[in-house]
This record gives sequence, structure tokens and C-alpha cells, in this order.
Amino acid sequence: MLLLLLLPAGVALMALAWFIHGTLLERMSREFVESRLKEEVAFLEHRIRESGGAIDSLDTGDYFQEVFHHAFAIASPSQQMVSPESWAPLLKPLFASDKQGGVNIHDASVPEAPPWILAYRRSFMIDGVMIVVIVAENMESLQQSQETLHTWTAVVSVLLMVLLVGSLWIGVTLALRPVEALQRALNRLQSGQISRIDATGPDEFRPLVGQLNQLLDSLEHRLKRSRNALTNLSHSVKTPIAAVRQILQDTGRPLDQELRQAIVSRLDDIDKQLEAKLRRSKFAGAHVGQSAYPVKLARDLLWMLGRLHSEKSFELATNLAEERCWPIDEQDLNEVLGNLLDNAGKWSSRCVELLLEECRDQMIIVVGDDGPGVAGEALKTLGKRGLRLDEQAPGHGLGLAIVFEIVQRYGGEVRCGLGRSGGLTVTVQVPFPNQILSTNKWHDR
Repeated sequence: MLLLLLLPAGVALMALAWFIHGTLLERMSREFVESRLKEEVAFLEHRIRESGGAIDSLDTGDYFQEVFHHAFAIASPSQQMVSPESWAPLLKPLFASDKQGGVNIHDASVPEAPPWILAYRRSFMIDGVMIVVIVAENMESLQQSQETLHTWTAVVSVLLMVLLVGSLWIGVTLALRPVEALQRALNRLQSGQISRIDATGPDEFRPLVGQLNQLLDSLEHRLKRSRNALTNLSHSVKTPIAAVRQILQDTGRPLDQELRQAIVSRLDDIDKQLEAKLRRSKFAGAHVGQSAYPVKLARDLLWMLGRLHSEKSFELATNLAEERCWPIDEQDLNEVLGNLLDNAGKWSSRCVELLLEECRDQMIIVVGDDGPGVAGEALKTLGKRGLRLDEQAPGHGLGLAIVFEIVQRYGGEVRCGLGRSGGLTVTVQVPFPNQILSTNKWHDR
């Protein structure tokens, strides 16, 4: 398709160049011949002036025509001289003309005379006598040479055009081989033979391939998460359901207050498990097309928590603009900020500080409080729980477990430490998507 689009344009440009070449070649030839004729007219004028205007004393004969390959004509009031005689019908009418300089004579139908000549006419006075000198050249032979040159130019241009098209075809074919490999990989992906695209393509396609692989891995990871969540949910609710069924099927025991409490406790366990799995299923993870405004979201959360913990202050420090957008799912960012701020609000004494910034292609969230903090050995256990998390457990465990899980899905890192006031400080660092693609840290670790 590229060649089909370029070929007509190339042919048109080549034809235009060929036409311009012919025009310029004809113009240059005429100017060159005319300059020679002008010099020879000046030579004849010099000879005539030396002879005192006696043109019959000029010993020209056929020598002038044989040496210079030009015809000439000289006229005075008393005498006219034309050589060769066959050109006389063409040159004699110029004696009566007043035009000076070059004169073109085309399509002349004179026997034994060329059909196209270029003549140069000059008139001058010698002792009050008007002398006219004309030198002419046969342009037919020169025209044939020009046409031969012009034809060879066209032949060479066509050969160059064919060579250019062949070179373009070879270049395009070689350049598109990686694209063809990528196309075959997409066909194999569509047919289910592969789950990721590993074909090497041009540099311009690598971000696209990386984003597509990220999307495929994200979908595969979600599928695995969904299956694991359903399996875990099935196993976790089987025991409470079996216990409730056993109590209800035991007709030998009356349904007293103790049994009612046992049933309620088992149903609460089922409700907690369902709520926990539903909350985990809402986490989006890293994928293309999602974004959130961290400053606006943080202000809303701080206002809400400030009303919930009216005796404590929540402060925001950031150098980000209000319209600054982060490539994170809004629900995920809300979970991270909400859990960190709520956790800090519960354990702080008077103040909770939130810092939002960007540094070295990373999104950074820092939440600190002035509470009792966490002992050094216990810092290592924060957020390090098994797959079956108890999201209803009080304290740091619940919030940090959710934060750890979300941040890990974005290829980020969570660090817990002691702040300057002795309270807990949680630092979240999440790389931007281009950094995730370059390091492949966004895979489930």
C-alpha cells in the first residue's frame, strides 16, 4: 500500500523533472549558441572595419562556414554577400529588419535549407554607410543531440525509479518483518497458543506490546484471584454452614438461648467472610485507563476523619496541584489513604500528618501519627499475614494488610517505621506505569 501510494507521486515528480530538464536544456543550448554567434558577429565587424567597409575584400569563401560551422550574410547599400547560397531565402529577409540580437526561424520550407535556424543580427555604421552582419547556425543537428540526451535522461530516470521502488520494497519488507512477527504472535494469542506476547518489534511498538502484556497479565491475575477467592470463600463458609445445619438438624435439643447465640455467631462468621472477600474483590490493581486525583481525594478523607475524630487534627502537606492526576484506580487509592488515615486516627494522640509527593518517577504517600508507635520487632510483622485475612481485626493489622495487598499489585513498596514524635510512620512508594513496564515489578510477588 505504501508503494502504491508513493509510486504515482514519484512518477508525477519524475515527469515534472523530465519536462523541466528539457526546457532548461533547450534554453541553455540556445544561450550558448547565441553567445557564440554574437562573438563571431563581433569578429566579422572587426574585419569589416579594418577593411574600411569594403565587404568584397573579405576573403571568406566557404572557410567561415567550414571552420565555424555557421552561415553568414553581410549587406551594404551596394552589395550583399550570403554563404552558403542555399540559406539566402532565410537570411536576406533579415536585412530589412530592425531587430538586433538573436532571431529564431522555425518551420522554414526552403529547399536545401534547415527548417530551424538561430541567427544573430547586428547593424553598424562605417563612414556613414549602414552595414548589416548576420551569423546563423543550423539548430536541427543540435536539436537531435538534445533529444538524444533527453531520451537517455528519461531512460536513466525510469531505471532509477525502478531501482528506487525496488529499494523501497526491500527496505519496507525488512523493516516490517518484526511487525509480521508481532502479527503472528497476536494470531497465536487469539487462538490460545500463548498467553503473552514475546515477539520483538520496532522500538515504536514496544510500549504498546508492554501495555498489552500488562493488560493480559492483569486479566490473568484477576482470574486467578477470583478463582482463589471463590475457593477460599467456599472453604471458609463450609464450616459455619455445617455447624448451623447440625444445630438445626438436632431435633433432640431444644433451640435455647445458647444455641441461638451459636447460630448467630456462625452467621456472623459467614457475614465477615463474605464482606472480606467482597472488599478484596473490589481492588483493581495496575491496569491502563484508570486514574485518580490524590489531592482532592485526600482533602475529602481528611475532612471526614476530622469530623469522626473531632479531638484530633489531620494535616495535609503536598506540592502537587489540585488537578494533578495519578494513574491509580480511584477505589484503590481511596482504600490505601482511608485505611492509613483511619488507622493513624485511632492510635494518634493529637495529630495525624499526610504527605503526598512525587520523586524519581514514583508516587509517594507518607502517613504519620504521634501515638504510642510499634515496637521494633513488631514492625516486621505489620501487614505480613496469610492469604485468609481477618479484615475485622482491630488495630494496625487490618488497615496495613489491605494497604500491603493493594500496593503490591501496583508494584509498589510499603515501609513502616517510627516517626519523630515516636508514633508509627507508614511510607508508600508506587512507581509510575512506565517504570512498572521497564522493571516488570507489577507482577504478583
